[in-house]
This record gives sequence, structure tokens and C-alpha cells, in this order.
Amino acid sequence: MLEAKDIRKSYGGVQALSGAGLTVRAGSVHALLGENGAGKSTLVKVIVGAVRPDSGVLRLNGEEVSFSSTADAGKHGVAAVSQELSLFPDLDVLSNLFPMREIKRGPFIDRKAMERKARPVLAELGLELEMRQPISSLTLAERQLVEIAKALVTEPRALILDEPTSALEASSVEILINVLKVLRDRDVAVVFVSHILEEVMALCDEVTVLRDGFPVLEGASRAQLSVPSIVDAMLGEKGSHARVTAQSEQVVETQVAQALGSGGVGADESGADASGAGGKLQLKGVSVKGRLEGIDLEAHAGEILGVAGIAGSGHLTVLELISGQCVISDGEAVLPNGRKVRRSMHRAVGAGVAMVTGDRRRYGLMLDKPIWENVAQVRSVALAREGMFLSNRKMRSRAEEMVERLQVKAASIDENAGQLSGGNQQKLVFAKWLDAQPSVLLLDDPTRGVDIGAKSEMHRLIRAAAGGDAVVVLASTDLDEIVAVCDRVAVFFEGRICAELSGETLSQHSLLETMNTGRLPIAA
Repeated sequence: MLEAKDIRKSYGGVQALSGAGLTVRAGSVHALLGENGAGKSTLVKVIVGAVRPDSGVLRLNGEEVSFSSTADAGKHGVAAVSQELSLFPDLDVLSNLFPMREIKRGPFIDRKAMERKARPVLAELGLELEMRQPISSLTLAERQLVEIAKALVTEPRALILDEPTSALEASSVEILINVLKVLRDRDVAVVFVSHILEEVMALCDEVTVLRDGFPVLEGASRAQLSVPSIVDAMLGEKGSHARVTAQSEQVVETQVAQALGSGGVGADESGADASGAGGKLQLKGVSVKGRLEGIDLEAHAGEILGVAGIAGSGHLTVLELISGQCVISDGEAVLPNGRKVRRSMHRAVGAGVAMVTGDRRRYGLMLDKPIWENVAQVRSVALAREGMFLSNRKMRSRAEEMVERLQVKAASIDENAGQLSGGNQQKLVFAKWLDAQPSVLLLDDPTRGVDIGAKSEMHRLIRAAAGGDAVVVLASTDLDEIVAVCDRVAVFFEGRICAELSGETLSQHSLLETMNTGRLPIAA
């Protein structure tokens, strides 16, 4: 059994935890929920020894414990998997599974013994990887599963999973859920942090909800709860529908329209007009060797186009080629301003293409830099729109405007991006790209790892961007998100577009079946 009682932690004048706690029975899966910034991640960090609490008690199997580090927690059988991956990209898979705890034979590392221990765990997670394969060559979903495997090879007594499914597609999520059921049978105490409430209802035994660092629901039986009741507990007086009002929608639309500007992105680095206002993005017979074949696709300003498919189907390649990350072997891609896409991320950005990624730690932000520097990275630094001589005063002023317009919650623009909650970090990724006033907005899992409140706000930002005459293309591992946000969806199968869904044909069921079979359901 894992217990955390009356945990308190403050950072300066901000109270992150004010009496938080939970009790997780051996052989159970316990959901830890809360809105963005409610204190979930801080409580997890306290439990695994990454953060020392101001006060409170931790117990493991009835004995009081105090961990000096995550390594110390691991020695006591407490392992954690964070949504912010802690893998070493230059090392191979096997080395990442045993960081600082290699199996040795005498003075030498015994890789064969490590492989014997690792292979059954990887197989349980559906991973078929070469042990010498570098982590940098893996997809985000594969890296997420390796992170989970790294915890499982320690055979933990208590396992904390912080948003473990945020980067996974449906098939991988199902595998993970089956693994957690096996861990339950092995009497492992599992803490499951997630923003996907359907997973919580399907998997968890008890539920604890934090709000403002305090447990408003502690150890409640999942069988006695419903999704609406959990949402009400998370949001409190704000209510499950208070955020989505006509007034707030209008405010966000106005703010994003101001951020985008009436003239699009203006001139690119070559002096050409890159606005493309009211235009369309076109893919004409596009092929990418081994990945796409003969793709014809149009995305119009003012709409949100979804691209969907199982891993390797080609939908993510579309985002890569538009953003200049891969070579088009045949056909052409034309931006709203009439310019053809070439393999150059810098040229793509200069032509008005923005790429918002859900992998914010690896691609989205400089976490050790202040907010204002992150906001300025595209417009002022990469595109030099403020001239050759950078003005800190101008960059700070624009950052303050963007933070206010996108309602990023921070003490000041001098706060480092890494100190923000996950949802506010993701808003900051939006802010730096909107500051560049793009005409094409590419979104790859843009709400990965954020709670329902922050997700709702970001969905409004996406709709407002489309309303501001940007071409918006969205890919997401969350099928509910695709159905809720997109006007139409191009479904990819084995490198080709197999169907377009919209209106009544666009549902999670039809989308999932089409992605996996390459054809529309008969009922659709």
C-alpha cells in the first residue's frame, strides 16, 4: 500500500499543494485527477522523491518513508513514468532501460542478462525493437512505451503513471491497459494520472481529485462515479459547461484574430508576400518515397482539416512535408501564397507555416529560458521581423501581449517556461507561433498531456485561428478531439487517402474503423 497524507508544498508565494493526499491499495489502480495546475504533477514528484515537501507523511506498506531522489525511491520499489520523457536520445534502447542500474558480471556490464530481462517486458508492451537502436530513431509513441518499459523492468511495488497514454494511439493504449490489469493481479499499487476520463472509468478502482492543491474527492469508488460527476469535482463552481460560453468564444476569437493580424504573416525573409489570406493549401499528386503515394488534398482557409491514420499510414508525413522536413519525390505542394513547398524548415516558416507540436519538451519550447524569449523565437529571432538589431523592450512587450491574449497563467514573462504547468506550456507553444502570424497552422497532437479545461481553451484557439483566415491542419492521437474540432477528416491507409469523413459520417466509430481497415464502415 502507498499512502501520502497532508502533503504541503509551496513555491515562493504560490501554494502548489495544501493538504493533498491519497491512499493506493496493493493490487488496485487509483486515478489521480484534477484540472491543469491542480497539483497532480507536484504530488507525484513528492511521492517519487523528485521534490521535497514542506510537510506531510509518506508511507509504503505501513512504514514511513522519505526519498532523497527518484533513484532512492526506485530502490524502495517506487517507480514513475512521466509524460515528459526522461530518455537519452543518443543512447540505445537497452541502455535507456537500465540507466545507472546496469546488470554486471564482475566489473563488466552484462548486456545479455539485461536483454533477457528486458525482452519479455517489451513484448508485453507490443514493442519489437532492436536493442542497439538509438532512442532518437523512435517515434514519440515508441519512446513513450520505452519509458514505461524502463519502469516495469524494475518490478516495482508501486507504479506512478503520469499521462502515460497521451502520445499513444488506440492499439497501444489497449496494450498498456492490459499490462496494468496484469500488474493489478501482481498486487502492484498503481497511480494513474490521466486527462482521458473514459480510460479512468474503464480501468481504475478508486479516484482522487485535486483542486487548487487540495483533495476535493479522495479515494472514491469509481463504480459510484460518472464522467459528469468527476468533471464537476475537477472544475468546482466553474461547472462543466461554464468555460464554453458564447462570450468567451467571442473574446478568444477576437484575441487570436488580433494575434494573427489582418495582413497575415506579411513578408518573409526574401521579401515575398507570405500572407496567403483567404487562400488554400494544395497537395497535387504528392508522393514521398516509401511513405506517401499520389496524394491529392486541399485545405481551405477558414476550415479545420483533420488528417488521421494508424502509425505509419502517412498522415503525419503530410505535416512533415508541408513544414519542410522531408523530400517530395513526385508531385507538388503549394502554399496559400502560391509558393511551392521545398525541403527547408526555415523557408517554410518564412513562408508562413507554423508547426505546433505536442512534444513540447523536445521540439516546442526552451524550458530553461524565460517566457518572453520563447515567444520571440520565431518572429523576432528566426524571421528577424524586428530587424537585424533585436530590442529586448519590443520582444518583451509583444510577449506580454501574447500571454494576455492567450491567457497563459504565469507570475511574469520572466518566469522560465519549464516552471509552467503542462497546459500553460502548450499555450506558450501556440503563442510563439501565433506571434509570427502564420497563414498555415499545422497541429500535431497539440493538446497532448493537458487536462480537459486547458484542452477546451486550446480548441477555441484552434477554431479562432481558422476563423482568422489561417489554413489549419490537425493530427491527433485523440480521436474524440478530431471528431470534435475538425470540419472534415482525410483518412490515410498504407500511404494513400482511403476516405474523407465529414458531417454525419464523421464519428469516432467510423474514424477508427476506417483507419484500421482502409474502407468506410457499411453503416457510414
